[in-house]
Amino acid sequence: MPLTEPHDDNLPQEEQVVAVPAAGDDVTEAPAGPDSGPVESGQPEPEPSLPEPVRQRIVSLTAAVLPGLPGDEVPVPLRRVAKFAPNRRARLGAPAIAAQLAADPLFRQRVTARVLTDAGDLGTAVVEGTAPAAADPVEVAALAYLARPRGWRELIDASGAAVRAEADTAVVAELVRQAEQRATRAEHDRAVARVEADKLRDELARVREELGQLREEARQLARTLRENQARERRANELLATERGRAARAAADADAELRRARARLAEAEAAAGAARSSAKEARSVDDARLWLLLETIGQAALGLRRELALDPVDRLPADFVADSFADSPAATAAAARAQDTDDPARLDQLLALPRAHLVVDGYNVTKRGFGEMSLEQQRKRLVTGLGGIAAQTGDEVTVVFDGAERVHGLPPAPRGVRVLFSRKGETADELIRRLVRAEPPGRPVVVVSSDREVADGVRRHGAYPLGADSLVRRLSRS
Repeated sequence: MPLTEPHDDNLPQEEQVVAVPAAGDDVTEAPAGPDSGPVESGQPEPEPSLPEPVRQRIVSLTAAVLPGLPGDEVPVPLRRVAKFAPNRRARLGAPAIAAQLAADPLFRQRVTARVLTDAGDLGTAVVEGTAPAAADPVEVAALAYLARPRGWRELIDASGAAVRAEADTAVVAELVRQAEQRATRAEHDRAVARVEADKLRDELARVREELGQLREEARQLARTLRENQARERRANELLATERGRAARAAADADAELRRARARLAEAEAAAGAARSSAKEARSVDDARLWLLLETIGQAALGLRRELALDPVDRLPADFVADSFADSPAATAAAARAQDTDDPARLDQLLALPRAHLVVDGYNVTKRGFGEMSLEQQRKRLVTGLGGIAAQTGDEVTVVFDGAERVHGLPPAPRGVRVLFSRKGETADELIRRLVRAEPPGRPVVVVSSDREVADGVRRHGAYPLGADSLVRRLSRS
């Protein structure tokens, strides 16, 4: 029978040898210690039932020393486990390590040698069977399972009892802690209940007080209701009386209406007769008026021939545009119009013969379309005035402030004159000079919402109109 390595559970790890029988031998292992009896061939002693903490500690110790073993000493099932990372070796290789430790005494002996070396004094004490009382029972049981000294099964049983005692102690401590927590919560709940009870008592007192107030208000409302019902009955009685009066008044009104209709019929008959007579009188007046206008026209032609007046190609406003100095003040005429924003009034004034429309440019554009740029405002206003000039045939002049700030103006439409005030002069002053330059009697219409401009041109006989009248007129066209 060949010997591979001696093994004795009672000797230190470095002196143990294990007798491995060859195939066909009946005896597999000699007695290992005083507590180990003879084992018959084919009936190895069963492994003890290990507490879970002890099993985990044994696997952890074996996994820690496994990479340090030579490659030929690592069993084939564990060679792949030995290559795992330390945190995965004990977790993933636990079943294979535990099975190999139980089935391979030689591998367990090699692992035990390294584990006892790392354990130091505690490992020596466990091998001698004198584990310190203060040592961790789990650690002692794990070392005893690997080293298997005399009485190692008792050490494992004692460790299991200690682990169970610790578990029971932990369970009792947890139960005590839970009981303390429940007691604390109960005390807190009692305190909260007392506070809530105080609040409810206060709330009950307040509700009772409010209930008393509501009862008093209900009594007052009941009294008010009875009073209102009495007033309603009196009102119904008065209403019935007034209805009788109204019925009588309606009958009287119907009678009066019939009488009025009779008088209206008589008046319409009289008006028809009056219209007939007025029509005849109007025919005579129309003949007289035609004769008068014809006489005035002939007189105007004779006066033009007598004064030898030739047609002019320049108008008074053109002279004002060419002159920067103020012209002599024209004779003030009587005020001829009232300020208004009615576009119909503007149409009436522009229908007068040879009317001159003077527009305060920016005053109109800021009110009508101030959201545009100044260039777009000027373009829109001048274009609209061109349409008015084409429709009426009147002279149109629009005045803007600041000629030195305007460059590249487009040509003005036919019949529209565009003027800009020069340095040192405002558009209001230029408008007043234009009005003063016109001869007395010519209809001049000034569109501006500036009160000073309106008052100034009115004193010189012009017709001031608000800017809204022109804005509405332009939007209509």
